[in-house]
Amino acid sequence: MLRITELRLPLDHADDALRPAIVERLGIADAGLTAFTVFKRAYDARKKSAIVLTYTVDCELTDEAGVLLAHEGDPQVRTTPDTRYRFAGHAPAHFFAGERPRPLVIGFGPCGIFAALILAQMGLRPIVLERGKEVRQRTKDTWGLWRQGVLNPESNVQFGEGGAGTFSDGKLWSQISDPRHLTRKVLTEFVKAGAPEEILFVSKPHIGTFRLVSMVEKMRADIEALGGEVRFEQRVTDLHVDAGQVRGVTLASGEQLRSDHVVLALGHSARDTFAMLHARGVYLEAKPFSVGFRIEHPQGLIDRARFGPNAGNEILGAADYKLVHHAKNGRSVYSFCMCPGGTVVAATSEEGRVVTNGMSQYSRNERNANAGIVVGISPQDYRQDGLADGPVNPLDGMAFQRVLESRAFELGGGGYQAPGQLVGDFIKGRASKALGSVQPSYKPGVFLTDLGQPGRSSLPEYAIAAIREALPAFERQIKGFSMPDAVLTGVETRTSSPLRITRGKDKQSLNVRGLYPAGEGAGYAGGIMSAGVDGIEVAEALGAHLLGVPQPG
Repeated sequence: MLRITELRLPLDHADDALRPAIVERLGIADAGLTAFTVFKRAYDARKKSAIVLTYTVDCELTDEAGVLLAHEGDPQVRTTPDTRYRFAGHAPAHFFAGERPRPLVIGFGPCGIFAALILAQMGLRPIVLERGKEVRQRTKDTWGLWRQGVLNPESNVQFGEGGAGTFSDGKLWSQISDPRHLTRKVLTEFVKAGAPEEILFVSKPHIGTFRLVSMVEKMRADIEALGGEVRFEQRVTDLHVDAGQVRGVTLASGEQLRSDHVVLALGHSARDTFAMLHARGVYLEAKPFSVGFRIEHPQGLIDRARFGPNAGNEILGAADYKLVHHAKNGRSVYSFCMCPGGTVVAATSEEGRVVTNGMSQYSRNERNANAGIVVGISPQDYRQDGLADGPVNPLDGMAFQRVLESRAFELGGGGYQAPGQLVGDFIKGRASKALGSVQPSYKPGVFLTDLGQPGRSSLPEYAIAAIREALPAFERQIKGFSMPDAVLTGVETRTSSPLRITRGKDKQSLNVRGLYPAGEGAGYAGGIMSAGVDGIEVAEALGAHLLGVPQPG
């Protein structure tokens, strides 16, 4: 097959316009095109009044060699790459006969799901240990916080089947390098589990919370059908290490499980597990992350700013944005996890603390758009020992997050209300007294205050100053972005893991053999897609080691 890229058609093109466009682009007769499929569809909205769709298509031709020769040197016409997934190997039926312990996967978010799925598909029968509950019970517990202000520290937005990605916009794209087309494996498995087939070809696929729930259940069933096992409410409290080799884990119940191969697919909020790993001497290091607020605008404002007269077009859907500003104080401010037509959600996992995040349903039809507006920070910013240089304790980032989250709880007046402020008041440095045209979506509710009040600020002073400078700057890119009635809600602290569980090229911990740190909590992913890909790669490395075959890639 041949692949054509950058095939451009008007936004309102006819349903049957793609075939003649392919024929014209290749300079062949219609009969020479036997079949085609759309691999990717994106849009170019740089001219709002003349938005165009850009297609990548794979074509079956009667004279493929001749067409390829005729377009030699044309970077937009080339042989279609092979995106099929190939396993490193497969365990024989008798592999686990005798005393051989099965591999463990700790955590059942996107990374853990794909690590377990690949191991199961290789015949390696993993045991998954998830500290939270199965996804439907977990959803009920999460609503308990949102609707009644009652937090279950073990079952919430951060912990439980599906991980934090279950309560998100369900974005399924990433900017990671992907020479082996592992993102295609992730998308294909999601479609098998019930995701709409359009995620295979739209440029920015997403699923949304409600669809993710049933998909996660289906993938769990597939893992179990292949001999895997998924255990809920199984919090790991200790790691057994003997002479630099992992030997198993202890659960909160006191049960001990032996294993020489453990995948750490922790989320970025597994703070007690991070502390345990540090106490056991597993090599960890502090890493940068970001903190800030959630901002909400009317979705219609964003649609009009991005799409002009084409706002509301069904193909374009709800508009998103990506913004960056380099402030005078040297800080970078950027939009994070933008959720079109979504809601701001309570995402804490610890009592007496407030954390915000964003999510959307598949329809993206809520009245507000929201995004994190966050500031990058380094380990030197949050070190707790007061020193000017030297190594930073890898647990210091957690301590810094906790301070900000506890302060947000106080500023919000308790009961897991979030502190909020109108953008106009925030820029002018005065407390907000009443809401305007934008009604915040955060539940259990928003308590208006001054997020940047000196001596009682919700974020460090350098972050407040950088965001105050950035909001008017973003106005130059999206008209109305700094509208006085837009709402800021605090705080967004869990943009990524505050530490890295460092590993080598073989995907194992630098100092504990058989321990495979993976995904967002280990500092190697940021979002559903990259976490899923990392889970695949770690499972491949573990499987290759167990089976004695070369590691893929």
